[in-house]
Amino acid sequence: MDHSKSFIDRIEETLIAGILGTMALITFANVVARYGFNNNILWALELTVFLFGWLVLLGASYAVKKGSHLGVDIIINILAPEARRILGLVAVSICIAFSFLMLKGAWDYWANFANLPGTEGRWFPLGFEEKYRDKGWYEVNDIPHPALLGWMETVFNEGEEYEKIPRLLPYFVLPLSMALMLFRFLQAGWALWTGKIDRVVASHEVEDEIQEAQEQLREKN
Repeated sequence: MDHSKSFIDRIEETLIAGILGTMALITFANVVARYGFNNNILWALELTVFLFGWLVLLGASYAVKKGSHLGVDIIINILAPEARRILGLVAVSICIAFSFLMLKGAWDYWANFANLPGTEGRWFPLGFEEKYRDKGWYEVNDIPHPALLGWMETVFNEGEEYEKIPRLLPYFVLPLSMALMLFRFLQAGWALWTGKIDRVVASHEVEDEIQEAQEQLREKN
């Protein structure tokens, strides 16, 4: 149970670290190919763009986990602890509702690319579509389909070969990141409810850095 919890807590960190390493490797390889061999990795730019999108979206849920989103705390700092906690619960409730709506929209956009039904209902899911258009055959522009993922052709493309990877792969970050963001806001809401924290945004990195710089100047003087 502890190992499972540890993995869930570190899922963004693991993915972000892997994405950053992959982006650096691809960019380096493309530079070597261009200036060393007068060649170019045609799919490098598209893959890097997709990876950057993954980085940003997963970083949003990671920032919720770390309390690093930008926030204005001038009001909550002057409130009593109980009023501060109540205001925090109101704020996190709004964030949970927003994340839920984003998750619905993300699923609805991605689902058809995976030959799955989107949800019915304008704001809240009222069930799944009975009729929808399979889009599993949609491919990206440049990234070649590796033989390792050949099983996807049977599952998503009626056995026909993919020349490029299907769009369902890079677009999967949409429902994944929104689900993680919803999960992190639910965690923050529970921490507020139980009194472990008194606000959603707890990061004061700039203030901490200024204070640290001031202390260093005092020590030098």
